[in-house]
Amino acid sequence: MSDDAMASLTARLGSLAPPDTTVGYLLRLSRPRFWLYLAGPAMVGTVFAATTTADLFTPLTVGLALYFLLPANVFLYGVNDVFDADIDEENPKKEGKEVRYRGDRAVVAAVLAGGVLGIAILPLLPTEAVFAMLAFLALSVQYSAPPFRFKTTPFLDSLSNGLYVLPGVVAYATVAGAFPPTLAVVGAWLWTMAMHTFSAVPDIRPDRAAGIRTTATVLGEGATYAYCAVVWASAAAVFWTVHPYWGGLLAVYPVFTAAVALTDVSVDRAYWWFPVLNTAVGTLLTMGGLWVIVYGA
Repeated sequence: MSDDAMASLTARLGSLAPPDTTVGYLLRLSRPRFWLYLAGPAMVGTVFAATTTADLFTPLTVGLALYFLLPANVFLYGVNDVFDADIDEENPKKEGKEVRYRGDRAVVAAVLAGGVLGIAILPLLPTEAVFAMLAFLALSVQYSAPPFRFKTTPFLDSLSNGLYVLPGVVAYATVAGAFPPTLAVVGAWLWTMAMHTFSAVPDIRPDRAAGIRTTATVLGEGATYAYCAVVWASAAAVFWTVHPYWGGLLAVYPVFTAAVALTDVSVDRAYWWFPVLNTAVGTLLTMGGLWVIVYGA
């Protein structure tokens, strides 16, 4: 997201709910720039499971999209902020673009409500979707919270970030009554691994200062770029076996990584471009799925 767009979004949030109010704080805690990171996969999963346009807009598919748009983000990032409170004291990303956890009981209640709402949806889902939703909720907690706290274990932090794929699995299974194709899930999981690790590059200094070990802190900036390029290229290759159109779209990511690594573009700046890039790729992916539904080819 561009600086102008980011400033505009911040201004709109401020006019809607100031950051010193509980609602305003929760909106910022939920990372509005990243809302589509969970809601987007849910929408993509719905589209590729649907066989008719009627499948796209049922009470359950719409409800899942809304859940993964806001409550799930409050839950995921709220758990993260609660258990990262000490670390975030030294994290410059919390200055303006994000917020620091402030220990408000209402915030804890809202975070818990996001998890409870996810559990409340389970009776409405088919068995395959139930497994995916439970996996999403479990990884959302254990990524940040003890005893596993995957985010502090190099390479497991990257692997566990596949939780962002699971809303798509939930939605797909809800519509189709079956799991999505295995290779599609593998490709998407690889994509999230690289996305997570690239996003951790701006945190290398504060994480090292706090004694936190991640894939990025262990590899260092240069090797992290190489890791991300290889994993994203692998994701593109796997997606190519599912459909060349998918593989072509995903090929933009290793190119993007190389552009950042080989130029003087600041990674702190490039990090904030990802919402735009991901939204563009996700939109093109979704349009491909809609084309099949409408035109049959």
